[in-house]
Amino acid sequence: MSEIPVHDIGGLGRVPLSVSPLKRKDFTSDQEVRWCPGCGDYAILSAVQGLLPTLGIARENTVVISGIGCSSRFPYYVNSYGMHSIHGRALTIATGLAITRPDLAIMVATGDGDALSIGGNHLVHTLRRNVNLTVVLFNNRIYGLTKGQFSPTSEQGKVTKSSPAGSLDTPVNAVSLALGAEASFVARSIDSDRAHLTSVLRAAFEHRGSSLVEIYQNCPIFNDGAWDELTGPDSEGVIKLEAGEPVLSPSGNFGVVQGATGHLELASVADVGLDKVIVHDPGEADPTRAFALSRLTDSGVMRRSPIGIFRDVDRPSFDDLSRQQIATAQGGATADVHGKMTQLQTLLAGDDIWTVG
Repeated sequence: MSEIPVHDIGGLGRVPLSVSPLKRKDFTSDQEVRWCPGCGDYAILSAVQGLLPTLGIARENTVVISGIGCSSRFPYYVNSYGMHSIHGRALTIATGLAITRPDLAIMVATGDGDALSIGGNHLVHTLRRNVNLTVVLFNNRIYGLTKGQFSPTSEQGKVTKSSPAGSLDTPVNAVSLALGAEASFVARSIDSDRAHLTSVLRAAFEHRGSSLVEIYQNCPIFNDGAWDELTGPDSEGVIKLEAGEPVLSPSGNFGVVQGATGHLELASVADVGLDKVIVHDPGEADPTRAFALSRLTDSGVMRRSPIGIFRDVDRPSFDDLSRQQIATAQGGATADVHGKMTQLQTLLAGDDIWTVG
């Protein structure tokens, strides 16, 4: 019997390949998709269902875990294994899977409320540990499932059912938070840009370690037009990040430069010259420049925002290190005149013990 071929590169690790070519329909479930008409979630689902068969991963080795929220219905619509778990806790379940099942490709579908409010603690520690999974964070700047309360990414002054006089909270910048947590892969895209979204998601899936992709996603019912200032036909707000390329606005008339105070800012290329525009390097080990780029995002009126891969660096993943440590503890035998004992048994029977009774 021949061995099933496996991936042995990048984020796919030792995930078994499909023995036959897969198509989009293979990852499309028979469940009725229950999102509001015009919701940006449809575009994200379509992008993921189109991407998964091209990765070549066996369907039974693909897992989608979610918490609670509109985006968290995702596991029902992808024909693979998955779990619709509890609010803010998807990453704890996904971490357990990553440690115990190295043969799985794990995606976590979450929203700005699920991931950045009740699940904020788990998000920070998953990213700093570098667990081998992909977090797809749907950001519509509102609580959609519970009918329109302000969320951690809503702008200050946002009038909602839970903030009739306007929200007082400072909004969370998800990319800045991820970079501050030392995430090894951080990116952002927009639901309306299918080609860009697909390319970013592919890079995230192929990264070994924790990858976070924030997606600006429109909620047509409770927060319609949240991203209009960025995505309008004449907007200069979406600044695409391309490795090895100058960081420019869509027209090329404006570029990101280092200002007199050391901060990054947008300036007229005609005034400063193209040679002053910074060149993007997502593989830079120090995340300082990536963090500075993330601060260009105006979390209030959203006049401008970089999209693309902010950071993509290699470092050991938590689950790989954990399995190595367990293997060493179980297999590293030590011997003395009384016989053999594993390192794990040595620890259990060490000097720091006491007798009860």
